[in-house]
Amino acid sequence: MAEQPLHEHTLGNGLRVVVCEDHVVPLAAVNIWYGVGSRHERAGRTGLAHLFEHLMFQGSANVAEGEHAALLESAGAAFNASTSFERTNYYETVPISHLELALWLEADRMGTLPAALTQANLDNQRDVVKNERRQRYDNQPYGTAFERLCALTFPQGHPYAHTPIGSMEDLDATTLEDCADFFGTWYAPGNAVLSVVGDVDAEKTIAAVERYFGGIPAGPQKPLPRPGDLAPLAGVSGETLDEDVPSPAYFAMFTLPSDGGDDIEAAELAVEILGGGSGSRLYDRMVRRDQIATEVWAGVTRLASGQSLAIVDAIGPEPDKIAAVLDEELSRFAADGPDADETARATAQAERGFLEQTETVTGLANALSQNATQFDDPARVFTAPGRAAAVTADAIKEMAGRWLAPGGRTALTYGGTPS
Repeated sequence: MAEQPLHEHTLGNGLRVVVCEDHVVPLAAVNIWYGVGSRHERAGRTGLAHLFEHLMFQGSANVAEGEHAALLESAGAAFNASTSFERTNYYETVPISHLELALWLEADRMGTLPAALTQANLDNQRDVVKNERRQRYDNQPYGTAFERLCALTFPQGHPYAHTPIGSMEDLDATTLEDCADFFGTWYAPGNAVLSVVGDVDAEKTIAAVERYFGGIPAGPQKPLPRPGDLAPLAGVSGETLDEDVPSPAYFAMFTLPSDGGDDIEAAELAVEILGGGSGSRLYDRMVRRDQIATEVWAGVTRLASGQSLAIVDAIGPEPDKIAAVLDEELSRFAADGPDADETARATAQAERGFLEQTETVTGLANALSQNATQFDDPARVFTAPGRAAAVTADAIKEMAGRWLAPGGRTALTYGGTPS
């Protein structure tokens, strides 16, 4: 995708606005990122950022309970929200005729959500989140693996030591006062980026944003973030779990460079070559040749305010053999690096990922918000293919030797009986 003209504007209250015109279809994507996620939670209140994502759909001063979703559905909108370590985002893609409805709804909950914060709403959404935890994590085979690995990888109290889903105990302990304080601290215009992409007129869109959001008070200065840096892991630390899972398995986590620099580009390509699908080294070795695993996958979670993470999942009857073969392949990769074909394939896969991310107005709006929030440069999204293409085989080898060396990881071994 060629770089498209962006129109940027910052309101007096600090809200940053990014508009990109795309007149292919009569749709508009509205996407707002708040710079708050699980890394901003305090001890004893984990899960509050994700809980708040749900509370934001429960009404505001001028929107009754259930009306937010009903209005968007009646307008033919596709909408949702998500929470991660570093941000919470809300997004809707609407027919262009309903753009101002989407802006008004987002502005009303940014400016007046506490008016609708009730104990009944809190209790209801707390139960929804707890049930989500049960269904997606606690009652799923290997469902808590990522959460457990984060707790093993990062020291207790570190901002990334817990994941956005939070704990049952902390969710139960959350009060209305906690919610009001959380909203007042983080849901301020100066901690948000609003992106609009689609069949819009940039000047008129910015004027509409001024009209709906301009009167919201700036709010307090956000607290300084806790440091998130962590050195490359030394040694292997881990847990062996005796859980009832379909098959024994081995899960490993490695730290990687923070997002935003050249190093993470090379490190992510290294992970792609090692375990990114059926053409990867680990799949070829473990599944095809040695037949010690039925599934192998590796992927990266990029983090901008601390070390990024790589995870390797391997399902197979003998986790100890999987761990040993993983060390062999990591040693070989660190010593020899990738060949030209592997580098080319990984680079092409990175470009494909960029195209998939930005081929719709919905995806592009999200990418603009991300890059504005995390790197103060929404146009950075358009440089992603070039950044990947600039990575050399030597850089990939160097990153693999530094961050993916044998023995530098945390691990979970599931030794359950096949069912």
